[in-house]
Amino acid sequence: MLEKTDDFNFAGYIEGNELMNGDVNVIISDGFTGNVALKTAEGTANFITDELKKALGGTIIGKLSSLINFSNLSKFKKRLDPRLYNGAIFIGLDSPVVKSHGGTDYIGFANSLDVCYKIINGNLIEKIKKNI
Repeated sequence: MLEKTDDFNFAGYIEGNELMNGDVNVIISDGFTGNVALKTAEGTANFITDELKKALGGTIIGKLSSLINFSNLSKFKKRLDPRLYNGAIFIGLDSPVVKSHGGTDYIGFANSLDVCYKIINGNLIEKIKKNI
């Protein structure tokens, strides 16, 4: 049914290593599998960020390199910050319900509110009902 609609490009099944490559904007999963994938991605992003900080902050050359590459490192950190992608919609309900990460801070919570705003403003629930 999803393949037959003209309103979006249905990609079908993807592999775990394709979750973050940017080819798809929405991933449909059962709760357990989706949660494992999300927590793994968040943990990996935090690990990479922490290790990069350690590597670049341990020596004078590392600190100088960080200073020279500050703009690039800031962009890199922003891409890996899970708070900026907080908020997932539960599909199949009559009203929008957005799940926020329980351990998030005000930045993550604000982003989940932004997701909810976009769902309501874009009339997403009605579009889903119409197409499925």
